[in-house]
Amino acid sequence: MKRSMMAKIAVGITAAALAIGLAGCSSAGSGASHPLTIGMPNGPQTNNNNPFMPTSAAAILGYTFLMYEPLAQVNPTLPDKAPTPWLASSWKWADDYKSVAITARDGVKWSDGKDFSVKDIAYTFNLVKKTPAFNGNALPLEDITTAGKTVTITFGASQFVNQPKVMNSYIVPEHIWSKISDPTTNVNAKPVGTGPYLLKTWTQQAITFTPNNSYWGGKPPVPEVRYTSYNDNNSQLTALLSGAAQWSYVFIPDIQKTYVAKSKTNNSYMPSGLGVDALFLNTTKAPFNDVAVRKAVSMVIDRKAVHEQGYSGFKALVDNVTGLPSPAGDAFTAATYKGKKATIDVAGAKKVLTDAGYTYKGSALIDPKGAPVTFTMVDPAGWSDYLASLQIIADNVDKIGITAKVETATVDAWTSAVGTGDFQATLHWTNTGSTPWDI
Repeated sequence: MKRSMMAKIAVGITAAALAIGLAGCSSAGSGASHPLTIGMPNGPQTNNNNPFMPTSAAAILGYTFLMYEPLAQVNPTLPDKAPTPWLASSWKWADDYKSVAITARDGVKWSDGKDFSVKDIAYTFNLVKKTPAFNGNALPLEDITTAGKTVTITFGASQFVNQPKVMNSYIVPEHIWSKISDPTTNVNAKPVGTGPYLLKTWTQQAITFTPNNSYWGGKPPVPEVRYTSYNDNNSQLTALLSGAAQWSYVFIPDIQKTYVAKSKTNNSYMPSGLGVDALFLNTTKAPFNDVAVRKAVSMVIDRKAVHEQGYSGFKALVDNVTGLPSPAGDAFTAATYKGKKATIDVAGAKKVLTDAGYTYKGSALIDPKGAPVTFTMVDPAGWSDYLASLQIIADNVDKIGITAKVETATVDAWTSAVGTGDFQATLHWTNTGSTPWDI
């Protein structure tokens, strides 16, 4: 989505802090002789392994990383740490960050046995350049040239804050993708990548991967990886507790009691980065095309209630007025705003609205054209933490006379709606990266 389409109100939860449930139940999760099953609460999927499409099953469930690799690995939980070289053995940015020279790693092969080369890097960025649907990071790509093992990519503007996005780009094989007539509609049913695993089977019940025995990084230790998509958070938790799934990226309320305490081999890992969960507002549609409404809504959101009730205290509360999480954002917070917290101000919000020409008919807020102010918030069915948080927000805005409804959709429909701007408000994670400019 274009950034001009939406505003974001940080409601206070670090996005990367969703639990990764790690279960070591009996035989399923303890060693190299057993498969690893990774579950996600994202509902039914369709067989789509296109590494560039955010609506593909590969992206939604997260298994793109098994097949395709970036130029460098970026750790969003350590925003100040330099990326780790991967398909690029080295790179050097120009002083103005308008170009980067990238040297391809030697000794890498595609999973069909063909050699990986700098030409694949150049081809990938040219593909992204000519295919707007693939340029999700809005990189202003210009000239892309090769010399020996090095490709030089130039940009129309400085990419200082976009360095991680450039280096974390997936690379695809020219000898495969150059033969695809329309890459935007191709589901990539037989993916060829440089990654550690190969797609073996794809069904609604399980997507199965086996090791790429010619992987340049060495033979993967896990003999089989399976991805399964469960209908919602509750069914995903049940799978973790039973051992049907060993890993998951899922919201678990009261995680210590509900999950960790159930077995000494159950663990959780909750990293945090600069990303936050935020209420995304479509500023091209009423009522959020009016800054007064956006400001008033922000002034009445009970961030503590969202943190404690919507998320069961599961993720760090983000209540600084900047919307930056702590500690990842502390180094970027100006002294003026350090320690300044967002507070609930219903009276102040009403004044912002009436000063902007809004009136009240009883308790209902009426816009300057005489219509009641209403809006709809949407998130995927089964995402219980998001939906509970949206209901809290709906209750909050009722205090200033706004009627807000909470609706659900499938993950695919929601992703498409957010991407095309067919929504009014949604709770969504933000990007993370090496600076707050990535949020």
